Amino acid sequence: MPRRFNTAGPCRPDWHYMIPAERRLPKAPGLVDQLGYFVVHAPRQTGKTTALRALAERLTASGRFAALHVSCETGEAAGDDFGEAQRAILSQLRQNSELFLPTELHPPPFPDAPDSTLLGTALTAWARACPRPLVLFFDEIDALRGQSLISVLRQLRSGFPNRPDFFPASVVLCGLRDVRDYKAASGGDTQRLGTASPFNVKLESLRLGDFDQDELRELYLQHTAETGQPFTAEALARAFELTQGQPWLVNALAREIIEKMAVPMSEPITAEHVETAKERLILARATHLDSLVSKLHEPRIRRVLEPLLAGSLGTPDDTYQDDLLYARDLGLCAPNNPVRVANPIYHEVIARVLAGGPESQIVAEPKSFVLPNGRLDFDRLLREFIAFWQEHGEVLTAGVSYHEVAPQLVLMAFLQRVINGGGFVAREYGVGRGRIDLLVRWPYQEGGQRHWQRHALELKVWRAGETDPLSKGLTQLDAYLERLGLDEGVLVIFDRREKAEAARSRTHFEQAQTSSGRKVTVLRA
Repeated sequence: MPRRFNTAGPCRPDWHYMIPAERRLPKAPGLVDQLGYFVVHAPRQTGKTTALRALAERLTASGRFAALHVSCETGEAAGDDFGEAQRAILSQLRQNSELFLPTELHPPPFPDAPDSTLLGTALTAWARACPRPLVLFFDEIDALRGQSLISVLRQLRSGFPNRPDFFPASVVLCGLRDVRDYKAASGGDTQRLGTASPFNVKLESLRLGDFDQDELRELYLQHTAETGQPFTAEALARAFELTQGQPWLVNALAREIIEKMAVPMSEPITAEHVETAKERLILARATHLDSLVSKLHEPRIRRVLEPLLAGSLGTPDDTYQDDLLYARDLGLCAPNNPVRVANPIYHEVIARVLAGGPESQIVAEPKSFVLPNGRLDFDRLLREFIAFWQEHGEVLTAGVSYHEVAPQLVLMAFLQRVINGGGFVAREYGVGRGRIDLLVRWPYQEGGQRHWQRHALELKVWRAGETDPLSKGLTQLDAYLERLGLDEGVLVIFDRREKAEAARSRTHFEQAQTSSGRKVTVLRA
């Protein structure tokens, strides 16, 4: 069976192109050798389960340990019934041991015990009977909630001093978030745990990172080696730029091109193929992307993303820092500073989802904006938006949950309706600079060649008590146009002051010039 790019479940080296799993957690074997209890955390679809299963197999194959991976998802349905949750986990441990461990390493019959010590008693019996030190990987630990999570963590902590003869020598907890957030996962009341940490025996926390540029290239070139189909250098660079190495996105882009778009093996894969695959993934809203979208309206996520999308700064207090760590643990934001959405594909998905409500109210016909020569009538698009905004803007912004960025989302929704049938809209958020930059790209044919029409827009908001942002906007737009190599652009200023005050100073279209002489159409909405 030919190998493929995997987007569902753990990878297998005989089925899938993959980066060697053990390379992704290089410090883990050393921590096991130290009989360490430690945490592995990373966002969904980054390869945690693949890496943990490979590490368990490697440790067992070494002859030094009996290592086993188990998912705690089996206990999720038990909720606060901690006895039932533990029985589900122990049943999974026994089943997995029969599948993946030699017979002599299987656990003995688990003794009867009160629900409060069920797991600890069973692990003690197994550790005493096992001829090798026992290493257990508890995956999806944060699938457990409330009293079930508390009970499991307390029993593991209680047995820790008795390792390796009377308790597992090493225990690894793996989930979306670091152990610091387990108190919240237990029900949200940090006082319920009664200690600073329910797992204060951990030696270290390891974060499974994204692929770097070399690893993406290595992964894609495995396909080239097996099929002969090359990726151009531009395609590899664009794939990394769009995904920033997020493993699911890296695999999903390649799978979209090779299997769904079915680019012939005789053709090289180009940056244009990558761009098309990106659009298709966003429109399809695969399960992985939907799981991220489901978090957007959580108050903690909104407190991070709303100012980020508006181009402003979040409130620099302890609550914001905790919320930012949470957004980073979920993979929505990049793990390092400056604060930003993790990658351009997530950027686009978030903006489209938040603009989805207003977009459903837009009846503009995209084909009507295409001129006979195939070019986009961009001037008409701006005029039509102003007319639409005058009639529907207030109603639509009132219905957008991210109020700080509501006007910008309405404009993005209008562009999505008109542009995304044939062109592309790229978004950039200027964190701390109070702006959003947009680049509209529209393809057209001329002289038998494909060309790109490009239009740059900068979006700013004029709020009560502030001065007119025109001057600052022209300076910022000038820098954006310089970077894009464009001689003109559009500055959109949404006037959110009191209606009477705003109406006195509003002229919908103005012509201006930047300090370097670039022409700017100023659109006041």
